[in-house]
Amino acid sequence: QVQLVESGGGLVQPGGSLRLSCTASGSIFSIIFMAWYRQAPGKQREFIAGITSGGSTNYADSVKGRFTISRDNAKKTVSLQMNSLKPEDTAVYYCHTQPGGSWGQGTQVTVSS
Repeated sequence: QVQLVESGGGLVQPGGSLRLSCTASGSIFSIIFMAWYRQAPGKQREFIAGITSGGSTNYADSVKGRFTISRDNAKKTVSLQMNSLKPEDTAVYYCHTQPGGSWGQGTQVTVSS
């Protein structure tokens, strides 16, 4: 079992930046894939970025070029650097790991002037 705790959300103006972090504990040796998802009000949870244990990354088209996912295996963290934020990026952001399908509690990101 893997436990995940996200941090770093908040309120930011359009065009601004935020950095989210997720720290894993528990059976962390089993983690192969770490990812960020988000869920806006009234919408389904969607994948936005993922990273393998080897460092390979992939992104949703909606965030490509603006968001960067990174991973520190020694510190058991995965981070999401979000630049050029838009109002449509407003959502609750969740950390997720595979195998096992663990989820964090989520952190709110609000982009508004």
